Amino acid sequence: MLIARFFRLPGCLSARVWVELSLLTGLFVGLTAMNLAHAMAGAEIRFGSVAMDTPAVMHRRLSPLTDYLTEELGRPVTLKLSANMKEAIAEVAEDKVELAYLTPVAYLRAHALGNAKLVAKTVTQGKGSFQLMIVVREDSPIKSIEELAGKSFAFGDPAALLQRAAVVGAGISLDQLGKQAFVGHYDNIARAVMRGFYDAGILKDTTALKWQGKGLRILHASPPLPPYNISAGSRVNQDLREKVRQAFLRLNANDPQHRAVIEALDKNYTGFAATSDAEYDVVRQLIKPFDEVR
Repeated sequence: MLIARFFRLPGCLSARVWVELSLLTGLFVGLTAMNLAHAMAGAEIRFGSVAMDTPAVMHRRLSPLTDYLTEELGRPVTLKLSANMKEAIAEVAEDKVELAYLTPVAYLRAHALGNAKLVAKTVTQGKGSFQLMIVVREDSPIKSIEELAGKSFAFGDPAALLQRAAVVGAGISLDQLGKQAFVGHYDNIARAVMRGFYDAGILKDTTALKWQGKGLRILHASPPLPPYNISAGSRVNQDLREKVRQAFLRLNANDPQHRAVIEALDKNYTGFAATSDAEYDVVRQLIKPFDEVR
C-alpha cells in the first residue's frame, strides 16, 4: 500500500510518506536481521585440524568429537581436514573453519595471522601439558643426546618449529645433526626410525609412548609444554565460543560415552581444561630463534 502510494506521487515526497516509508524500511531491516540471526543459530560449524595422521585416520579420530559437539550445540558440526600444518593454520586464520584442533605453534600462528582464540586445552593422563620426545630404535647404540652428532634425524612438518626448538633444547644444535628430513605425520616418523631410514626422530609424547617397547626407545623428553588445543576463528562470537568451551569442559572420562569420544582423539587424553593465551608464551620464546617471516 505504501509502495503503491510512493509511486503515485508526482513530485517530492510528503513528510507523512517519508515517515511511513522509513517505518516500512525499518520493519524490513528488522525482519531481515531476525531471519539472519535465526539462520546463523542453526548454521553449520566447520571443524578443522592439523594433519597428525592420514586423513582417514584423522576422520576416524575426530568424528566422535564432532558428533558430540553437534548434539551439545544443537547445530551440525562437520569435519574439514587440512593436508598439512600450514593449511590448517590458514583455515582458522582466514575463517574457513570455525573451530580447529591445533598444535601449540599452529595456534600461535593462527592467533597472529587471524586473531584465533583459544577454547580449551587437552589433558594427557591428568596433566594439562605435553612433551616432545626424541626416539631411537630399541636396539640403537645411541645412548645420549651428544651421540646424535652426525646422525640422520626425522622431523614432522616444516611448520612445526617447536620440534626443532625441542631438539636444540635437548642439547644439540641442528647443524650438528646429519641428514634431516620432514616426513609428515608422527606415525611416519616412528615407522621411519623403526625401519632404520633415520637414526632418530621426534614424536609427541602419546605417539612415543605408543611405540615404546614396540621397536622404539625414548632417548630424551622435553620439559612439560602447553598442549594441543581447540581454537576458534575470529568470527566466532563470544557466546558461541563459551558454549563450545563448556561442551569441552563437560567431557568427563568417568562417563563411558564421553571417554569413548576423548580416547578416539587420543588414547592418552583424559579430557579438556580451560587455558589462556599467556600459557603459550613459553612456546613463543622457544620458537623465536627458528621463527620465519611469514
